[in-house]
Amino acid sequence: MYACTLLLCYLTGQLMGVDGGGDCQLMVKSISGNVYQAGDVVIGGLFPVHMEAPHPEMEFKRKKVNDSCKIFNQRAYRWLQTMIFAVQEINSNPGLLPNLSLGYLAADTCLAESTTLVAAMTMVTGQDVSLADTDCGSAPTVPVIIGDARSSGSIVVADTLGVFDIPMVSYFASCVCLSDSWKYPLFFRTMPSDAEEAQAMAKLLLLLGWTWVGLVSADDDFGRFGSQMLMEALRGTEVCVAYHEVIPKALFQEVVHQNITDKQWIANDAWVTYGIGKSLYADVSQLRITYNVYKGVYAIAHALHDMLACQPGKGPFLNGQCPNVRRLQPAQIHHYLRRVNFTTPLGERIYFDQNGDPPASYDIINWHVAEGTIQFVHVGHFVSYQGSSGKFHIDMDRVVWGGGNRHMVPVSVCSSPCPPGTRKAVQKGRPVCCFDCLPCAEGEVSNEIGSLECVRCPERFWSNSNHTVCVAQQVDFLSYNDSMGMILSIISVAGATLTAATSSTFLYYRHTPFVRANNSEVSFMLLLSLKLCFLCALAFIGQPAVLSCMLRHTLFGISFVTCISCLLSRTVVVLVAFRSTLPGKNLMRYVGPTQQRLGICICTLVQGLICTLWLTLAPPQPAERAIQENQRPKIILECAMGSVVAFSLVLGYIGLLACLCLLLAFLARKLPDNFNEAKLITFSMLIFCAVWVAFVPAYISSPGKYSVAVEIFAILASSYGLLFCIFAPKCYIILLRPEKNNKKHLMTR
Repeated sequence: MYACTLLLCYLTGQLMGVDGGGDCQLMVKSISGNVYQAGDVVIGGLFPVHMEAPHPEMEFKRKKVNDSCKIFNQRAYRWLQTMIFAVQEINSNPGLLPNLSLGYLAADTCLAESTTLVAAMTMVTGQDVSLADTDCGSAPTVPVIIGDARSSGSIVVADTLGVFDIPMVSYFASCVCLSDSWKYPLFFRTMPSDAEEAQAMAKLLLLLGWTWVGLVSADDDFGRFGSQMLMEALRGTEVCVAYHEVIPKALFQEVVHQNITDKQWIANDAWVTYGIGKSLYADVSQLRITYNVYKGVYAIAHALHDMLACQPGKGPFLNGQCPNVRRLQPAQIHHYLRRVNFTTPLGERIYFDQNGDPPASYDIINWHVAEGTIQFVHVGHFVSYQGSSGKFHIDMDRVVWGGGNRHMVPVSVCSSPCPPGTRKAVQKGRPVCCFDCLPCAEGEVSNEIGSLECVRCPERFWSNSNHTVCVAQQVDFLSYNDSMGMILSIISVAGATLTAATSSTFLYYRHTPFVRANNSEVSFMLLLSLKLCFLCALAFIGQPAVLSCMLRHTLFGISFVTCISCLLSRTVVVLVAFRSTLPGKNLMRYVGPTQQRLGICICTLVQGLICTLWLTLAPPQPAERAIQENQRPKIILECAMGSVVAFSLVLGYIGLLACLCLLLAFLARKLPDNFNEAKLITFSMLIFCAVWVAFVPAYISSPGKYSVAVEIFAILASSYGLLFCIFAPKCYIILLRPEKNNKKHLMTR
């Protein structure tokens, strides 16, 4: 109401004059005290030097006289002196504002919105009671104001002076509402907003790992809005509020009296110093606001300095104009305040963001309670520059934690952080900070503390035993580097070597009666096929490839068919030779060398035809098969059959020839002892059939590379059986019993 009356009188005086005169007159003059110093540019200052304003005249019938403010505020008087000191320091600095002097006009606001507005209006319209007609509407005497101390006073002044484009720089107003650049485009401040303080508190909780906290706020507007801003700052973080209590301010004093120091308290300076009377930190807190006044004056000075540096034609205004500092327009200094960026003599960087807010800067003070006394120790600070989330600098060695602990940061969590290898599972009905730690499933990992979920390992990878890292799955195949692969390779090469030695022996003694009687040509074919049987086992060892997969079973099938065909031919020869000794029988003409070679070739060609069709229509290919071994996956590299029917035909054809050979050899088992070829063939075929009959269940039940090892073992066992059963007795006679290597002994019945 009082502010509206002032504006009405002011506007009326401008339009029609007062008391019938032609001069403009002010109906109201500031009732508060002021201090003035002339200068080329005069800056205003609003300070609550007194804390109680007189009551306004509500009847509007007369002027109140001899009314003055009451209750002197020494703290605010210090702020006023800081402004004066800063102006004098700037004027004495030749490097700042050369050839330009600063002045000041500071007024007492009496800590009331009404007197604050009156003082501000008095500054911008001139101090004199009367203004000549020629001066009405001229530029205000004060183009910029330092103040006000309170957010409510700043709002009133900003709303009113916004009409005149008067910028203001507050040193203590912290309301978040003043950061609205659309509503308060001319407002600046060197005091961070309450939202920045709430953000700094939230960052401090996160820095110290305190995720389970209690919130206590005072029963007033500051407490309610402050707690609301802190809750907003904590939203989306890992910090949970266990409880929120609103209590009267008087209870905070009781907290100090009861010496509740076993808890860790975090509070702003207003709470920390409440109710404890004068203290060292109370002085420090006041000096912080004093420093804000100092920074505000220097911000205006640097804005004016930037104006002086403007080059004509390159200015920021219309047609490149530069401002006239001697006749300064408020809008011009507002433009330069937006862009001010400097470092104070104390080394602090100062600028204003798009909302007129400064960088957030807070001191961190730690209570040291000992023997009933309290010391306030500066242990760090927080600085948040534009484009950064803020940075703490804390000397942890100087901090005394709740309960007097100096060495260990207190832990305040609802649930301990989940270690790597586990994930969080929120407890039903409780805040997100309360959770259980569940181990990651097989094949999933988490390598960070407090992981929200486990990550599935990529293909061909699996989790280690701790579920902290993905490791390559074990690739298993029968390798030459394996002990089993090495042993089988040695056995295979040894068999081929023995076969080659036997071939050399037969070749060396090829003209002896014993070798000639055993059909040396078929014997050499049998030894060659046996050598291939031994060597084909090597194709099963090593990492499967396209060529090795195609060679494995085809080489195996053809080699064994050739071998058994030779034995079948020998068996038929033995039978025919025995039958041809009977009167009237002449069967030997059907089993001559040519017929034997033809029979062996036909039997081998049949197997070759089966293998050719197999390789053409559905050849074996390298494949991967995943199995579980000890609850862990393993990749088995193997050769896929391609066609089970073709594989069955290869084995079935070998089995058919082996059974036929066994049957014929069994029929010829009663030949004379000196010509016991049929008995040797019978025994070798029994071993062959026994090995391959046992192979089937062993192959099916063997996992991974062991199935390949079983197949190689069957090949080698049957090959060794044929080699020893057929040729060991012959080599014994050739090498050790040469007296029996004659025609007479062979013809003896």
